[in-house]
Amino acid sequence: MSADYYKTISKTSEALYKEKGSKFLAFAFPVRNEEEVKENLEALRKQYYDARHHCYAYIYGVNGEHYRANDDGEPNHSAGDPILGQIKSKELTNTLVVVVRYFGGTKLGVGGLISAYKIATAEALDLNEIIEKPITQSFTLDFPYEEMNEVQRLVKELDLEITNQTFEITCSMKVDVLLSKIEIFESKVKLLQDLSHDIKLTSNG
Repeated sequence: MSADYYKTISKTSEALYKEKGSKFLAFAFPVRNEEEVKENLEALRKQYYDARHHCYAYIYGVNGEHYRANDDGEPNHSAGDPILGQIKSKELTNTLVVVVRYFGGTKLGVGGLISAYKIATAEALDLNEIIEKPITQSFTLDFPYEEMNEVQRLVKELDLEITNQTFEITCSMKVDVLLSKIEIFESKVKLLQDLSHDIKLTSNG
């Protein structure tokens, strides 16, 4: 995988794993932030309100910088960590997995729980589609209409994705720039500015 891309899942998927009467329903969701994590968790807690545990783990951010594992009443590190471990083993980010457990009457022990949560998570992820998404930064170019050719040439040369544009007396174009092309993009805009082209560049964070 190139540094310009991150791996995530494309859709929601679910799997069922049974062990000694206990049922483990695993759900995998693509998520982008904590708000989406909470929405999916709340929906499952409402739907499976009679389940004993709703254990989960998530990772989000292009570098996987935000992550959490939650055992939801299971013994420490017996549920959330195995779920998180499976997400990490596939090098995924922007991914939430929730495993809903219905207790079957027979205790599995910590080792048994770790194994069950791990298998349920792996099966839900295996039923999903892993995709690569580009890591980009958004910029806005503001320029008079007569500079259109210069801007279009730059967009074509660096194969930039236009996400929004307005063409009036003053034009505005929002573009997504791949991580590896940001430096050259900024230097080319500066060169145009140095050559007296009236183009204003703003980073959108």
